[in-house]
Amino acid sequence: AMMEESKLTRFQRRYLMDFVKRGHTLPLRCHPIPSKEPAPAPSPPVCQLSRLSAKPHLRPAKVCQAGDAYAREKFKPRARRDLEKEKQRLQNILATGKDAVEHKVKQTRVQTKEEEIAEPDRFEELVNEVQERKKFLAEMEALGQGKKYQRIILTEISQKMREMEIIDKKRSEEMREVMTKDIRGGNKSDPHD
Repeated sequence: AMMEESKLTRFQRRYLMDFVKRGHTLPLRCHPIPSKEPAPAPSPPVCQLSRLSAKPHLRPAKVCQAGDAYAREKFKPRARRDLEKEKQRLQNILATGKDAVEHKVKQTRVQTKEEEIAEPDRFEELVNEVQERKKFLAEMEALGQGKKYQRIILTEISQKMREMEIIDKKRSEEMREVMTKDIRGGNKSDPHD
């Protein structure tokens, strides 16, 4: 795998594999290069990995500066932003957890829609939560941990059921009011009968 990554020619690979099979140490340079393939251009001494010795040593300053380590990126100015608006936006994010970019008109519309939708969604959420808890309890019983969690889960399920009953009562009362208004309104609107 390392030979493939090092981009050695087949001839160079065979040459190195012969050394490995014989049990000799690998050469520092792989001299034999067939005449069919062009010889690679000699790279600067900074990039030659084969010439590095096994002992750590300090590199001269010229060698270090020859690389890209000392090249600085050019400064590119960007458009300025209003710091006060940025501060206000970040304060809103930290306070509410949301980026308050929307207009107040949109927020009021969204709030009225949420109030209308909130009741059915909450009831459905409670149904889903009860089902999740029943599923969890069944899994725990299958694992032999049912007694440990049974009391807690059944208490949570009863709380959710109670909340569902309250929501159901509110809905039924609202429906009764609407129905009684419709019935009363229907009788009053037709005086000729």
